[in-house]
Amino acid sequence: MPEATVRTAAPETAGLAAGWRATRALSEALVAPLSEADATIQSMEDASPAKWHLAHTTWFWETFLLRDHLPGYRLYDEDWAFLFNSYYEAEGERILRRRRGLLSRPTLSEVIGWRHHVDEAMERLIDDPACADLLELGVAHEQQHQELLLTDIKHALSKNPLGPAMWPHGGRAPVERSQSVDWYEHPGGIALVGHEGEGFAFDNEGPRHRVLLEPFALAGTLVTNAEWDAFIADGGYSSASLWLSDGWAWVQRMGIAAPLYWRGSEQFSHCGWHERDPDAPVTHISYYEADAFASWAGARLPTEFEWEAVAAQGHDPAGGNQLDTAEAPLPAGSASLFGDCWQFTRSAYLPYPRFKPAAGAVGEYNGKFMAGQWVLKGASCATVRGHSRASYRNFFYPQQRWQFTGLRLAKDI
Repeated sequence: MPEATVRTAAPETAGLAAGWRATRALSEALVAPLSEADATIQSMEDASPAKWHLAHTTWFWETFLLRDHLPGYRLYDEDWAFLFNSYYEAEGERILRRRRGLLSRPTLSEVIGWRHHVDEAMERLIDDPACADLLELGVAHEQQHQELLLTDIKHALSKNPLGPAMWPHGGRAPVERSQSVDWYEHPGGIALVGHEGEGFAFDNEGPRHRVLLEPFALAGTLVTNAEWDAFIADGGYSSASLWLSDGWAWVQRMGIAAPLYWRGSEQFSHCGWHERDPDAPVTHISYYEADAFASWAGARLPTEFEWEAVAAQGHDPAGGNQLDTAEAPLPAGSASLFGDCWQFTRSAYLPYPRFKPAAGAVGEYNGKFMAGQWVLKGASCATVRGHSRASYRNFFYPQQRWQFTGLRLAKDI
C-alpha cells in the first residue's frame, strides 16, 4: 500500500489531533483479543506479525516526527529501528521481512509501552502546523497497517487446526443489501482522473490528468459467494480457456480450486469457521481468479479509470460496509460502491503522466513498486471508514489473495 502524500491545502490541526488519537487507540484495541503468541507469529512472508505492525507504526512517528522535529528527543531504543523499519533504504539496514516472526523480543507489552512513550511525546507536536502534513501522512499510514494487521492475523489464525476466533460471530449490525441499480452506464468521452481539491492523498493518486473512455457499464453489485459457487460448479477452475496463461500455470502449480478460506460450505473469518453466506461478496481471490470469473460471466474487469469515473458521480467514499470499531471485519454486501472488499481492475499499477515521487524517505514506497502489480479500487470491510476515496489506488501482485479482494464486473456498451 502507498506511503507518500500530496495535498493542495494546509490540513486543519485540531481535527488531525483527534484523528491521530483515535487511530492510535484503535490499533491497540484491534490487538486486545490476541495472546502474546498470537501477536508474534508470522504465517507467510507477505504477512507480518500483529506486534510488528504495532511497532512499525510507532517507529514511523518516532523516526519522521519525534527524531526530526522535537528538539532533544532521544530514541526509546536505538536497536529497534533495525527491527521495525519496513522498506526505507534511506533509514538504513533492517531485518529481513521473512524473519519478522522470529522477534519474540521485545514482548507485546514492551512494544505497547514504547507506543505510550511515543504517544506522550507526540502530544507536543500534534498541534504544530509545521508537522501537520507528516501527521496526516502518519495517520493514513497507520490506518493502512490496521487493515494489514487484520488480514495478516486472519491468515495466521486460519493455519491453526482449531480455527480460533478473535471475535464472536454475528457481532456486527446487519448491512442493508438493497440495490436498485443493475449497471451504472457511462457514455465515455474524456474524463479527468486522479486526486484534486483540498484534502489528503497519496502521491500515486496524481497528478490529475485526462483519459479517454469508451462507453461502458459497471455492475451495481459485487460478485457474490453464490455466483462463485456457480463458477466452480461449471468447471471454472478446470477450464484453461478462461484463464490468462500465468493464471492457469498458477492454478495448476498451487492446486487452486476455490477462494482462500473456503472449506466445503464453510468459510474462515475472524470469527472462526462458520457457514458461508451465499449473498455476501466473494473475497480473498487473486487477480487471476477475478479475470477468469469475468471471462466465464461474459464480461470483463473494469479499468481503474472506468471505476473512478463512476465513483466520482456522487458515490460516498465513506459509505458501505467499512471498519468503524475494533470488531470482526465481515463482508456483507451493501449497496455502496465502496466497502466490503477491494475490487480488482485490469489496470497495471503504473505512474500517472508527470508523476514524481515525493522527496525524502517517505517517497520511497510508491514509485519503486510500480511494476508487476494491479490496481484495486474502493475499500474493504477492514478499511477504516474515511480512509479511502475515488482516486485511491490500492495495489497487489496478481497471485496475492490474503487481503479482502473481490470484483465488480464491467462490460462494453
